[in-house]
Amino acid sequence: MNVLPPTIADLSDEDLIGLYTAGAGEPWLRVNFVATLDGSASAGGLSGSLGGDDDLRVFDLLRRVADVVLVAAGTVRDEGYGPMVLHDADVTWRRAHGKPDHPVFAIVTGSLSLDPSSRVFTEAPVRPIVLTSASVSAAASARGRALAEVADVVACSAHSDPDSVDVGLVRRALAERGLGTIHCEGGPSFLGALIAADAVDELTLTIDPSLEGGAGPRIASGASPELRRMRPVHVLRGAGDVLLTRYVRARSSIE
Repeated sequence: MNVLPPTIADLSDEDLIGLYTAGAGEPWLRVNFVATLDGSASAGGLSGSLGGDDDLRVFDLLRRVADVVLVAAGTVRDEGYGPMVLHDADVTWRRAHGKPDHPVFAIVTGSLSLDPSSRVFTEAPVRPIVLTSASVSAAASARGRALAEVADVVACSAHSDPDSVDVGLVRRALAERGLGTIHCEGGPSFLGALIAADAVDELTLTIDPSLEGGAGPRIASGASPELRRMRPVHVLRGAGDVLLTRYVRARSSIE
């Protein structure tokens, strides 16, 4: 007999928030991705066609509870991000729970290849944060100074390597600003760096029951010095047999 996981349609938003936040510490870095059965993080080059409405529902709820949404600059460009503005229902929930109306938008970039006139900055309800290397930070480059007009530009480099972004310092910089619930949306290279640094507390992964069969990227790229063991907390079933899963560090105390 087949035993299928619970259906997400049977759960309220509060039920889902409870499932996805139970046991999370502070700071807590959650990474959210969608992938096909054969491991592709995109279809036709983008992730937007994967997952369906139930994936979007969980995606919105994870943003709802976040202090900060963290995304690499390449993903911001490729996926066409706009300003980090939540839906009215999310704003209402956040006000009732003592949170600012919208999470902070934090963008990681090693080159500062961002346009200060982009809607991401000009229409932001909360001043964004740009996390970059020391060598191109606000004090070190004209581009950095231009971005500093519309965002907080923060250098996150180890003293030994001022040309690179240290993802451990990214996490620390956000936590020091009181942004402890970190919701990361990619992309694959950034997730690979987070894995290598052992900085991922949780992965929420939607599995789309499709076979991409092309050259689409995995959800993570790059090399890690060792396996980072995770363990499942729950699996939910969405429309069209989509599976919505939550994994946490194997050493986490979450039951």
